[in-house]
Amino acid sequence: MTQPPPPPNRPPDPQGGFGAPTPPPPQQPEPGYGYPQQAPPQQPDPGYGYPQQAPDPGYGHPQGAPPGPQGPGGQPQATPPQQPYGYPAQPPTQPQQPYGAGYQQPAQPPYGYPQQQPYGGYQQPATAAAPAVAPGGGKKLSAQLQIVIAAVVAVVLIIGAGIWYANSGDGGGKADESKGTGGASQGGTGGGTGGSQGVGGDGKEKAGGNTKAKPAFQLDVPKVPDTTPVAGSWVTDKVFVKTGVNSVVGYDLDKGTVVWTLPLTGQVCGASRHMTADHKVPILFEAAKRVAPRYYRECTEVGVVDLETGKLAWSTSVTGGAAGDGKVRFGEVTLSGKTVAAGGLDGGAAFDVANGNPRWKPQANDQGCYDLGYGGGEGLVAVRKCGTYDAQYVMIQNLDPMTGAPVSQYKMPTGVKYAAVVSTKPLVVAADVGDSAGDGSGISDFFSLDEKTGKLKAKITADADQYAARCRSTKVEACTQALVGNGRLYVPTEEHEGSTGEYGDETNEVIAFDLATGRTVPEKADAGDKYTLIPLRMDGGDLIAYKEPPYDKGGQIVSIHGGTMKETLLLENPSDKVNREKENSFSINGAEFLYEDGRLFISPVNVSKTRESTSAYDKRYLAVAYSTKG
Repeated sequence: MTQPPPPPNRPPDPQGGFGAPTPPPPQQPEPGYGYPQQAPPQQPDPGYGYPQQAPDPGYGHPQGAPPGPQGPGGQPQATPPQQPYGYPAQPPTQPQQPYGAGYQQPAQPPYGYPQQQPYGGYQQPATAAAPAVAPGGGKKLSAQLQIVIAAVVAVVLIIGAGIWYANSGDGGGKADESKGTGGASQGGTGGGTGGSQGVGGDGKEKAGGNTKAKPAFQLDVPKVPDTTPVAGSWVTDKVFVKTGVNSVVGYDLDKGTVVWTLPLTGQVCGASRHMTADHKVPILFEAAKRVAPRYYRECTEVGVVDLETGKLAWSTSVTGGAAGDGKVRFGEVTLSGKTVAAGGLDGGAAFDVANGNPRWKPQANDQGCYDLGYGGGEGLVAVRKCGTYDAQYVMIQNLDPMTGAPVSQYKMPTGVKYAAVVSTKPLVVAADVGDSAGDGSGISDFFSLDEKTGKLKAKITADADQYAARCRSTKVEACTQALVGNGRLYVPTEEHEGSTGEYGDETNEVIAFDLATGRTVPEKADAGDKYTLIPLRMDGGDLIAYKEPPYDKGGQIVSIHGGTMKETLLLENPSDKVNREKENSFSINGAEFLYEDGRLFISPVNVSKTRESTSAYDKRYLAVAYSTKG
């Protein structure tokens, strides 16, 4: 097999480092006597970094010196004040009114709802200057009192104009990209105004006449000597496909009977979440079967499975990079258009999805950089690590999928060791800033980037105590519960006490951030008492979500309108004890949930040696399926 020339993904001049420096806030005049004092607006904390954890076994190491020019460094921001649950810190957009001007305390929004002003700029508070003559033609006010009133009104108008100026743009100077004023969001949000008109409602998943699901089938866990990865599950219009032991197997959608079995040389060790229009999907697998006591093999083989026929369309491996003359070891694989891309600590490689011909592969001395992994889908984005061990940095590169040439790039802040791609178009990246998440979620901040220029549009701080999205450490495309669509980022809040206050009454919400401004939109979806919303995937402009149930109910699948955030029930599982125990045998963070056309499939990402037990509660499954059909 002939090898192609080195990839042309040398970093161009970075198109934006940590974002533009934050301009100082506009100076406000000293308010007059009797006017309430007001603190200056706080800026959100930019933060740094991603948690450094031990790499997957068997991988290589970074090398060399960093490439050429680097982006400018960012400016530290002030720490924001503590905000209510589910509300990101944002600068205030409206001043207090003076005493005596008809001010009324605004009603507090519901729990988890962001307290912020409507988008579209400052709204001048309604004030009325005192008349020079008392009502009814009475005695004129004194000249001294008129002067005091005029001064107070003038202060209000000046402050209001200053705040409007601060929120209306840069006043002729450079835009502050960290606030998202540079560039328009993608997906039809009208430039990120936060409005919901024309957003969502075009999903193909609709509620049928019957939403009550019945158990369709269950698959028992195969016998394994130790914990074995079985990540990878897909649904077509004919089969449900699941990774097995040294195999991939297709099952009948309704009966669970085996339709086809694809034997492999070893265990599947990576699976793409994307498939082609004709149902072909990339996988990684090991070159030989695992043998005790060292129950591990290197992940070196790349292949494409045809889910219609159950055949392996092609498989291959490559050498080079940190692996030298040996096979390159990969950690994950993805798909974008006609390109399969695989990455790991040995570097990245790409192949033609039709025949496996290589598009590029790791180079022995690639300016001290290597592609840790790729995010696929509508675009192809590389997370590229550069520098020596004690001076590493991370570049986000939007690539041409056919050549590997970078279209744009963004240098992550100093201290970031890993980053995850949430979406490629629009381009959204997650990182744990300075290990500040502290909960294993791998996320403290989301970065909304312009995929054409590489400039930062908005940095969205996602407090780990408030938001429940997760990204797997060291993996580039393994985030869950964070969805992007309609120019918005949708994330769930952490569970909190529900309205009844009873034991076990926990609930949450799904809220949305505007990708152009970084601000929350007014609408949100409420799970309801004792339920928890788990976003699964986008369905056009709508969201498909699983509702984790209370102990005495079955789970639900709902469609959430991407604009209004109104929920529509699509499926509800049985609530009898036997089916509850089956459903509850899967953990939210250790399972794959697939919903397609009235059918729900739940399967684990790992299986372990089965225990001898007669209890139905202890039983584990390779998959369970529920259906509203028939």
